Amino acid sequence: MMPRQLRQTGIRKSVLADLALKILYLQGEMSLVELGDQICLGAAVVDEIFRFLRKEQLCEVKGMSVGSHWVAATRMGKERGAELLSLNQYVGPAPVSLVDYSARVGMQSVKKCKVEPVDIVRAVHPLVLDQDILLRLGSAVVSGTSIFLYGPAGTGKTSLATRILEIYKDNVWIPHAIEVDGQIIALYDPIAHKTPSNTSVQESMHEESDKRWVLCRRPCIVAGGELALEMLDLQFNSVTRFYSAPLQMKANNGLLLIDDFGRQRMRPEELLNRWMTPLDRGIDFLTLSGGRKFELPFDLFVVFATNLEPSQLADDAFLRRIPNKIRLSHAPRDQFLEIFRSECQQRMLPYEPEAASYLVDFITGHMKQPLCQCHARDLINQITWTAQYQGLEPQLTREVLTEACRAYFLSPQK
Repeated sequence: MMPRQLRQTGIRKSVLADLALKILYLQGEMSLVELGDQICLGAAVVDEIFRFLRKEQLCEVKGMSVGSHWVAATRMGKERGAELLSLNQYVGPAPVSLVDYSARVGMQSVKKCKVEPVDIVRAVHPLVLDQDILLRLGSAVVSGTSIFLYGPAGTGKTSLATRILEIYKDNVWIPHAIEVDGQIIALYDPIAHKTPSNTSVQESMHEESDKRWVLCRRPCIVAGGELALEMLDLQFNSVTRFYSAPLQMKANNGLLLIDDFGRQRMRPEELLNRWMTPLDRGIDFLTLSGGRKFELPFDLFVVFATNLEPSQLADDAFLRRIPNKIRLSHAPRDQFLEIFRSECQQRMLPYEPEAASYLVDFITGHMKQPLCQCHARDLINQITWTAQYQGLEPQLTREVLTEACRAYFLSPQK
């Protein structure tokens, strides 16, 4: 609900007044309605802030506009505004308190999501998976903790991991920013936090909702080889002089995929040591530049995907804190044929059982390669590209399949 009094915001008056004054300094004259729209607070709260600034002789009334005061910073207010901007250049929506943020994350916990078998089947479609994998995946998601997806390259670990988010059918509220000890931490990220397409305008823009929060789908953050240790801590911008939230904080109430685990810029043990407590207790600790450490929820479903053996990456103590482990192996012949048939159907290519059987024999026999789940997609890509280049319709003849394999695989060892 939209706060109707300043004390209901959970934020000190001085913090909100400083934010409003910085906006007035940058914008010049503006109405209180416009000021409220920019800091995402209702008229009653903005009026309290305005009266405080006016009492301190930091702003003045310039006139009226459609029933609202038209205000501007005074000379003293401009001096104060410039000083505040030199300390902190954040001029976005008003922040929420750490207490309110933590409470909201708890209410929206991934552990509270109801997940049924039909949700798993819907989310992973059109992947072809054994019932055993579906059962173990569903159990892992219900746990709301973490999972190790491991196995040879090309067996569908990343494809499966990125579909886990589709299991969740609900939405969550993400704040634009959080205030801790007078410091601003920007959290909402339009790249990571997507507005739900199935939500009505009335729900997402309800006039009684607190505009400091944005209704989003549960977030999905993917980090690969670029992941470094500093990305897991608050990012302080020396120019704007406010913080950006780390990856795991942006992923709260959602999914964080550590792809190709073991191949990051940081050593695996560094990540494991950093997250030992969060994975075990569901809380994280972040530190402001002045040394102030604070606690916040670590409420996300973490997926570690790797083609390395987990025992080579972590010790038993850490692996115990990842209670779900699923190995994805090379595809058996029948499963590969079903994957190939499904890929053909999606591309609207006529599926030829004899041609598909020939392909399997050629991959395993002549090319001496295991059947990876990704081969069906990749080889059809090869066929489609060649057909486009030649100006022909793609076909699944033995000759075409043979050439696709020779273009895709390395030549077999003699």
